[in-house]
Amino acid sequence: MKTLISNATLVDGTGAPRRRADVLVDGTHIATIARPTSLQSGAVGADRVIDATSLVLSPGFIDMHAHSDLQLLVNPSHYAKISQGVTTELLGQDGMSYAPVDDTTLAAMRHKIAGWNDDPADFDFSWRSVRQYLDRLDEGIATNAAYLVPQGTVRARVVGLSDDIASADQIAQMQDLIDASMLEGAIGMSSGLTYTPGMYASTEELAALCGTVAAKGGFYAPHHRSYGMGALEAYAEMIELSRESGCALHLAHATMNFATNEGRAGELLALIDAALDDGVDITLDSYPYLAGATTLSAILPSWASAGGTEATLARLRDRETLGRIREDVEVNGSDGCHGVVAEWDTIEISGVQAPHLMSLIGRTIEQIATERETDPFGVFVETLLDDRMATGILQHVGHEDNVRAIMVHRAHTGGSDGILVGAKPHPRSWGTFPHYLGHYCRDLGLMTLEDTVHHLTGRPAARLRLDRRGLVREGYAADLVLFDPSSVGATATFDDPRQPAAGIEYVFVNGTTAIDATHPTGAVAGRALRRTHEGITRAND
Repeated sequence: MKTLISNATLVDGTGAPRRRADVLVDGTHIATIARPTSLQSGAVGADRVIDATSLVLSPGFIDMHAHSDLQLLVNPSHYAKISQGVTTELLGQDGMSYAPVDDTTLAAMRHKIAGWNDDPADFDFSWRSVRQYLDRLDEGIATNAAYLVPQGTVRARVVGLSDDIASADQIAQMQDLIDASMLEGAIGMSSGLTYTPGMYASTEELAALCGTVAAKGGFYAPHHRSYGMGALEAYAEMIELSRESGCALHLAHATMNFATNEGRAGELLALIDAALDDGVDITLDSYPYLAGATTLSAILPSWASAGGTEATLARLRDRETLGRIREDVEVNGSDGCHGVVAEWDTIEISGVQAPHLMSLIGRTIEQIATERETDPFGVFVETLLDDRMATGILQHVGHEDNVRAIMVHRAHTGGSDGILVGAKPHPRSWGTFPHYLGHYCRDLGLMTLEDTVHHLTGRPAARLRLDRRGLVREGYAADLVLFDPSSVGATATFDDPRQPAAGIEYVFVNGTTAIDATHPTGAVAGRALRRTHEGITRAND
């Protein structure tokens, strides 16, 4: 199949000035880029011509922080991401995913991240290794997908769900698992250092694992130990870890949240700039919204979550232990809540597993408590017990000045951190990339169109070391987006989050049309992108 895209405004992903061009897609790749209107359909044998006179042609967007690990397989057409022009996603985030696992670890992970990916009882979890998981993706998904080894999953498999200090032998076992996973195609490692069990790892343990990742040419993508109280210290720990281990660093959903960090993005960026100037290899991603999203159980202190779900539920039922939990959550500041005391009026229920709790959706803990004439902590505990800790939440704790300062940084890339399940998910799951292009680029003028597209395509492609992807160049994979620059934007809102982007006219994944004149085709032309022995990332031939 040959498709001629005629007279497009080409923004090629490098940051170079836009230009008019004809682009011929032949099969899975870009065959020719030529002067505008110079390619004639008959001469090039085009099966189809798209008049792109009013449209911008760019590389497909790369979501550097996706939580689609299971939803890509459950709903392969993946309209939430395809509809906003995403053609590649980075999975395995925040230290928890579904490979490499044994039967016990898989069961634990399925429950722990049900609020991120659901946990369908009849789904076939037939894989155990990273290679087997990537092979499963290759059976048919809408977007391309690369994978990070989740450090929390690895720790759960070797150490268990306890808060034990890892022995030297256990660290060596974890290194072997990470090494094997990268040989099977993983491109780096993630951590969730406010989530159990990954948060139980010491800096020394993480340094040993990062050394293994660095030896394979990968990078480390931590959700670090705090985005609230002590956030700068947490960022500094990760930067020093990168410096000492020699492992490239990608700071996941880099934000400065909660009241304690209002107006302090400049301090974070100064810390990053100093390290960059010293030669430390750092990139970061962010989403263009103020609210965060996680699970309600994440608010608990780490000691209360040790041992897994059943052990945690038992603590919540014990009166004496519950008193300790309350003190950490409401007085001391729980490490699970970034060292900040819980602000119940900022915590909104976004999803539940138990059907009888559906009435809680869209309401804050404070609102529910007021209606019930009880205290918010009691609502918090009762909800965790009733929903077996599978409740999803939004946390309205961000600051617009911080969001804007971070998104224009020279090391920035775009990541949705999108959780696709729940009755009322965060709108970033459907709106991140058009929101960058429409609101922040066109309407506010924070970045030029060329720079915005570079942040969302070429720069993340370089971090992932993608082989001939991420730019519009001859011989590159035809992962492409055609959008109307005058109308592109997010229509997803907090009240109505499952809404496709405006202005995304065509999306191609490996040359196959996934969005055709704004309509989804249901195509599943995406592939698993694997790290090769040469250190580049490509699909299997």
